[in-house]
Amino acid sequence: MSSETTDSPTSGSAESMPNTVQTNWRWLVVAGAVIALIGVLAMFAPFVTGVSLSLLIGLFLIATGILDFVGIFRARRWTGAVWQLILGVVTLAAGVILLLNPVFGLVTLTLLVIAYLLVSGVIQTVMGFRLRGEPNWFLAIVSGVIGILLAVMLWAGFPSTALWAVGLLFGVNLLVNGVSMALLAYSARNMTIPAEMEQAAEAGGI
Repeated sequence: MSSETTDSPTSGSAESMPNTVQTNWRWLVVAGAVIALIGVLAMFAPFVTGVSLSLLIGLFLIATGILDFVGIFRARRWTGAVWQLILGVVTLAAGVILLLNPVFGLVTLTLLVIAYLLVSGVIQTVMGFRLRGEPNWFLAIVSGVIGILLAVMLWAGFPSTALWAVGLLFGVNLLVNGVSMALLAYSARNMTIPAEMEQAAEAGGI
């Protein structure tokens, strides 16, 4: 009795995962293609994409600020209400500024991207040197150097790079993710259940 109850969930999961992927692989391919297409469009119009991202962040900040004010009114006697009020005012003001001047937000986003590329590039480079002797250790160094070079390039052309950097990088990210999703879904269309999972399924069915 106990063996049957422990084996049946395994058999269900063993059969559901491959069947789900095989059944929905076409939709996953379509979704990946749509994401990749959006990425291409974003790459061809990086300024519009960057401004749109700035506006979305502004809306998100405004919504967050409003929620902070709602929380204050619901917990007036809370000792941290004053700090939450200050945080809500700052968040709401930042969101309004981004909506009124999205280019300013785009410049700020570009600075954050530059800082991220620089810091992550240095960390990857140092990590690569510390992993010397390990398989493919040099790939971390290559990735880190590329990140540092991108950060230097964006900083050298700043603030003009703010007009295209964020939108272009966002589009590249969507393109890579969309193509990866489509390829993985297409390759999984003929997925078969491994022998161990088949044995578990058969044992659960007995």
